[in-house]
Amino acid sequence: MKHNVILVVLDGLNYEVARHAMGHLQAYVGAGRAALYKLECELPALSRPLYECILTGVVPIDSGIVHNNVSRLSNQRSIFHYATDAGLSTAAAAYHWVSELYNASPFIAGRDRHTENPDLPIQYGHFYWNDHYPDSHLFADAEHLRQRYLPNFLLVHPMNIDDAGHKHGLDTPQYRNSARSADINLAVYLQAWLDADYQVLVTSDHGMNNDRSHNGLLAEEREVPLFVLGDGFSLDPDAAPRQTELCGTICQLLGVNHDKPYCQELLK
Repeated sequence: MKHNVILVVLDGLNYEVARHAMGHLQAYVGAGRAALYKLECELPALSRPLYECILTGVVPIDSGIVHNNVSRLSNQRSIFHYATDAGLSTAAAAYHWVSELYNASPFIAGRDRHTENPDLPIQYGHFYWNDHYPDSHLFADAEHLRQRYLPNFLLVHPMNIDDAGHKHGLDTPQYRNSARSADINLAVYLQAWLDADYQVLVTSDHGMNNDRSHNGLLAEEREVPLFVLGDGFSLDPDAAPRQTELCGTICQLLGVNHDKPYCQELLK
């Protein structure tokens, strides 16, 4: 396979809320042009450990990124590394912890906020550090990177759903409406991405609970969505992808050499 890929990580999005609140994505599912799967996130159900898991396929207790305050470069091979080693281009509009994992740690805003360096794993980036940074701005940041640099792999990582969950909890209008808002933001760009022949995956790192937190084994904390859109996907309803297989599956789509597990059933 030789596809370009966009990975959207909607931080803190619980599966059930994604299933019932994201009408635009579900329209593609209903039309037979997308599929929705339920993933169980790895443990601990925390953000930085699971960014590392999604992007490297390595569980937190093996990566050593076991809590959010582990601020260092990853010592694992990520999608960004495999892609750049193969001569492909990479970009990310994401929370600054992603920059710290793969480009430079600690994050220095004046140096790292806007990144343009072909020698880094994430060659082109717009990084933010406030959890309430508007999702609308983040999606515009991502689209700017796509249009300007035409990356083969683009990470899009907004934070407002997680922020609403920490402020208000899972079973609240604010949390659900934040998910609906992200779906509307996606609607602005999604068809253009597909028309440009990108394969699109929309998932989350972890869910949320009614205590306004996440870290444990409750289903609402661990169950997250995976929407897949694009002609590289089988849309097989019986596929059972794992969070640890996202890295390898994206590498398969990109057509780059890798040594990660992947979910063949997701792919054509």
